[in-house]
Amino acid sequence: MNQTLPGAARIAGLEVYVPPGRMGTGQLEEQLAAASPGFRVPKGLIGRLTGIRTRSVMAGTEQASDLAAVAAAKLLAHRGLQPADVDLLLFASASQDMVEPATGHMVAAKLGVGCPVMDIKNACNSILNGLEVADALIGAGRYRRVLLVSGESPSRAVRWSVPDQETFAAAFPGYTMSDAGCAVLLEPADPDDDAGPRVLGTGFTAKSSHWAVGTLPTGGSVAPRDPEATYFNMDGEKLKDAFLDLGRGILDETLERLGLSWADFAVVCVHQVSAPYRDIFARGAGVPPDKLVRTVEEYGNMASVSLPLQLKVAQDLGRCGPGDLVALVGLAGGVSLGIAVVRL
Repeated sequence: MNQTLPGAARIAGLEVYVPPGRMGTGQLEEQLAAASPGFRVPKGLIGRLTGIRTRSVMAGTEQASDLAAVAAAKLLAHRGLQPADVDLLLFASASQDMVEPATGHMVAAKLGVGCPVMDIKNACNSILNGLEVADALIGAGRYRRVLLVSGESPSRAVRWSVPDQETFAAAFPGYTMSDAGCAVLLEPADPDDDAGPRVLGTGFTAKSSHWAVGTLPTGGSVAPRDPEATYFNMDGEKLKDAFLDLGRGILDETLERLGLSWADFAVVCVHQVSAPYRDIFARGAGVPPDKLVRTVEEYGNMASVSLPLQLKVAQDLGRCGPGDLVALVGLAGGVSLGIAVVRL
C-alpha cells in the first residue's frame, strides 16, 4: 500500500561527504580509450549525452562504509552528539562493503556506535526507503534517534576495458557514477506542533517486471564467481522506458492527499542520472525548472546519495531552510519511484 500518512519524525541534521578525488569526463574518456585498444571510444560522447563534467572518486583504500562513517561523524560532531546517543543505525545504500555482515556493522564500528544496526537496499532509492523506515520506527515508539547513512562506491563497478560497441552501450550508465557518503539524523517531531518540522508524507510504487533492464549481478546466488558480473550492465533506453512506464501517478496522488502542488515547495530534489534525463523527468512530472537543484553536472550520479546531496546544496545556497517544504523524488532500478515530502 502506498503511504501518505503524516510522519512522526523530523530531519534533525544532514551531512554529505564527497571524496576529494575528482575525474573529469575528458579524463574518463582518455582512461577508457587507453584500456580499450580494440575499440574506438567516441571522443566527447559521454559528456554530450550525460551533461556530466566531473565526478568524485574514492581512494583505493576507502570502502563504502568509510564514506558513510565520515559523513556520520561530521553530523554527530555538528549536533554535539556522542555515539551512545544513537538508538539505531540504518545503512541504506546500493553499495556495500561485502555480502556479510551487514555494512551497517562496519559503519557502527568505525563510529564507535553500540546500538542496533541494519541494512536497507533498494538501489538508488535506498536512502529514501530508509527515511520511510526510520519515520515508521520512530512513529511506533521503537527508537527516538535514528542515524540513517549511505556510502556509495559505484566507481568500483565501472568497466574500463571495452571490446565493442555492444559492451560499451551496456556499460555506459556506469560512466555517470560518482562516489559519496551521507548521513541523516531523524528524531521525533513535536506532536503538538502541526506546523513544525516533520516528514509530512511518503509515497512509493514499483514495476518489478522491469528488474532485468539494469543490473549489477555480482554478490549473490546468480553469479557468485563470474568476473563479468562485477560490472554495471544496463540498457539505458529500456531503463528510461521502464521509468516512463511507472508514470507520475504516485507523485500526483501524494501531493493531492497532502493538499500541495509543486509551487508550494522551496526545492524539489529529483534523482539525477544525467542532466538530459533529469530535465525530461521533471517536465513529465510537472516540476517547474526553477524548483530543481542541478547537481549531476558537477557531482555525477551519486546513486542514493543524490537526494541528500541536492538538499545539502540547496541549504548551503540558502534556497531552503527552517519552515520550508522540500520534496525528495527518487528513481531506482528494479524499477521504483518514490517521494518524501518534508518540512524542514
